[in-house]
Amino acid sequence: MPRKDHTVLSLTRQCKLRKIGRSSLYCTPVGTDAETLKLMTEIDRVFTKYPFFGSRQMAPCHLAGFLPVVTACVV
Repeated sequence: MPRKDHTVLSLTRQCKLRKIGRSSLYCTPVGTDAETLKLMTEIDRVFTKYPFFGSRQMAPCHLAGFLPVVTACVV
């Protein structure tokens, strides 16, 4: 991670050397809540079992008791 107190190299130069975007210095990542992780696990389980399913076939399944999933959300 680039250091802001580094006096020899600017932040821009440090980011270029590490091949990361400069904007990553200013925003902190947001964690994923438990319900989203549960939904992602269920999507992975269904997709692993039926790899030929697309979003249109996944959405009507409602993914085993979860709230109805909008087709745009299953990508």
